[in-house]
Amino acid sequence: MATPDVFPHAVPAAEAYEALAVARGRVDPALRSAVDTLPEDMRRIARYQFGWTDEHGLPSDASGGKALRPALTLLAAEAVGGSTDAALPAAVAVELVHNFSLLHDDLIDTDATRRHRPTAWTVFGSEAAILAGDALLSLASGVLADSGNPAALAGVRLLNDTVQELVQGQATDLAFEQRGDVDVDGCQRMAEAKTAALLAAACELGALFAGAEPRRVEHLRRFGHDLGLAFQHVDDLLGIWGDPETTGKSAYSDLHARKKTLPVVFALNSDTTAGQRLATHYHQPSTSEVALTDIADLVDAAGGRAWSHAQTDRLLARALGHLEAAAPTARTHELTALAHLVTRRDH
Repeated sequence: MATPDVFPHAVPAAEAYEALAVARGRVDPALRSAVDTLPEDMRRIARYQFGWTDEHGLPSDASGGKALRPALTLLAAEAVGGSTDAALPAAVAVELVHNFSLLHDDLIDTDATRRHRPTAWTVFGSEAAILAGDALLSLASGVLADSGNPAALAGVRLLNDTVQELVQGQATDLAFEQRGDVDVDGCQRMAEAKTAALLAAACELGALFAGAEPRRVEHLRRFGHDLGLAFQHVDDLLGIWGDPETTGKSAYSDLHARKKTLPVVFALNSDTTAGQRLATHYHQPSTSEVALTDIADLVDAAGGRAWSHAQTDRLLARALGHLEAAAPTARTHELTALAHLVTRRDH
């Protein structure tokens, strides 16, 4: 399989944003219709989560996210000769699962903000947010099952398997916070389950619902998987060095929670002086801005930042190689543009 050269800014970001906007416009009406079938209390929280309403139920123009996963689903379907109509239920389902995970993750991580406004659990309460996440998860399977697509049953099974991976990945992530012996391989497996699995499923579902042959489905799955792991590297970098005005999260949020993210785990295992100092300080609770800044500097000095940058580029190249091997007949440019966009370090 060919592995193309990687130039992270070679594809104009505007083209990727356009692809996301088109996907959002295509998915939102079907997503709203699906959410409207939820019980009233769950519907209210879901509408807030998607940015359609404020905490009082009034119309809002808040962000509902980038729509990356449904965009990948629709584009993957078109790439193998299918239609967006055929893949639309799959795109809705992956967006529902993604937001199920966000509702639960925000509560687990006690994050107070997402997409530049209060998280659902801080507005509606912990218990209600958990139940709303459960409702979205159940709805996702129903959307696939009711699609009438020949691949519906396979899609439900795939989605359920993916959710099991997500849950295990989140459980492992939490367990890592209490451990001092996390290695790089273990951290990567956690990131594959927590993040890469759903991006892989998004691409695979699009190809499945388009009726693609297994070889092409598999290459698109691998494209999504490698892109997802690269995405996690970028997310972890932004969790340390990202601008809160851009990320929508508080500064050093991952360090404050003492999360074992990819650059942190590499630094802890680096056998460097900075890595040893990091290990000494990382298990001592501290919330001061100065202390968190010092920890970020140690992660950088121990090579964690540079390693995640290099891994991002390597995974992007591998993902694009799988995209090429899938022999897409359309939407290659848009999928490539999205791959470059999500592996940028300045968003």
